[in-house]
Amino acid sequence: MRTLALIALLVSTSSVAYAETILVSVNGMVCAFCATGIEKTFTKQDAVQKVQVDLEKQLVTVATKPEKTLDDATVKKLIEGAGYAVTAIQRR
Repeated sequence: MRTLALIALLVSTSSVAYAETILVSVNGMVCAFCATGIEKTFTKQDAVQKVQVDLEKQLVTVATKPEKTLDDATVKKLIEGAGYAVTAIQRR
């Protein structure tokens, strides 16, 4: 019985909470208003923990919550819905 309890404990503690970082290259962002709009759009998503917009690099970085993700189609839809063009999506 102790062996089963130990195995159950090891299995439950060995699962790592997986979070993802999504890097989205975006055309058309030029001002703080652009950045704020994109940040608000993404923070409304349940899967999003944090979003950061770098206007100089034309990059939106989205950190998801552990065990959550956003698919590429959703990311693209959110960016395009805000009035911008997605040029690339990368994941880490």
